[in-house]
Amino acid sequence: MPERTSEARPSRAPKLQLVNCGKERPFELSSGAPPDRHIAAQVTFERAELNLLLNLYGKKVAAGEWRDYALDFLPRKAIFSVFRRASEIPIYRVEKIPELVRRQGLYAVMNAGGQILRRGHQLDRVLRVLETKFKVIGME
Repeated sequence: MPERTSEARPSRAPKLQLVNCGKERPFELSSGAPPDRHIAAQVTFERAELNLLLNLYGKKVAAGEWRDYALDFLPRKAIFSVFRRASEIPIYRVEKIPELVRRQGLYAVMNAGGQILRRGHQLDRVLRVLETKFKVIGME
């Protein structure tokens, strides 16, 4: 049998290189946090949060108010966007921003104009602003 040599042959495959096209370094907080602190690559909604969001979405679809939604998972926030039609801008956005957990609250609901309708630490309370409120009509 021929003997195997331990010399490695150079690979002809192209080497991949990571290139940063943004202005700031990836996964660095703008608040000046130390760079050695571990930061998640993406912020996501947990299963319980998605259940709350999709239950509300199902009610609004059944009522004929909403027709489409989108989920965006970014390095600093997760966004659940709701559309009246798929070709429009979102009428509401529910954002989860972990950087604000100790300040204004982890969750925020925004309208199409970017105004914050409600902010808070508990998603179920924040989503109450989107629920349909029924009014009692005076009985005569």
